[in-house]
Amino acid sequence: MNPPRALPVIRSAGQDDLPAILRITNDAIEHTDALWITTPFTLDQRRQWFEDRLAHGYPVLVAVDTAGEVMGYGSYGSFRSYEGYARTVEHSVYVSPLYQRRGIGRALLLALIEHAKHAGFHVMVAGITADNVASVAMHRDFGFQTCGILPQVGRKRDRWLDLLFMTLCLDDMSSVEKDFS
Repeated sequence: MNPPRALPVIRSAGQDDLPAILRITNDAIEHTDALWITTPFTLDQRRQWFEDRLAHGYPVLVAVDTAGEVMGYGSYGSFRSYEGYARTVEHSVYVSPLYQRRGIGRALLLALIEHAKHAGFHVMVAGITADNVASVAMHRDFGFQTCGILPQVGRKRDRWLDLLFMTLCLDDMSSVEKDFS
């Protein structure tokens, strides 16, 4: 019998975490359809993204193991720039391939949901490559509802990609609790 998996520690990211965040992001760019870009980011670009998030009061969270190794990260930011969308955020979660399928993404998503609820946001949006079965299932587990698919709006690796939108109304949730075992 396998021992139970220890949940990661979720904490706010710091400047020292940026090289690990960069590695995880660039792996997703190079090996998945999660990010619809083909050019890897530089450390300076990730630093600017990080500083922009913090300057606007948005979180950048990391999941770390007992040795302090960054296993994944998540963040949220503005959904759209107009004031009518001010209480809606769009999030992203990325996990290092070495740590996938261990509950890291779920722990990060839970932390982002709780953060957004406490910050007074109303809706959290997920924009997911429609054939990303694992991400869609994880979001459904947290109560995200499918709102629509934009067919063939993206392109990567010589194929068209569909964008699936899922939303979670944070005001409808009394608390979020999930079993990560």
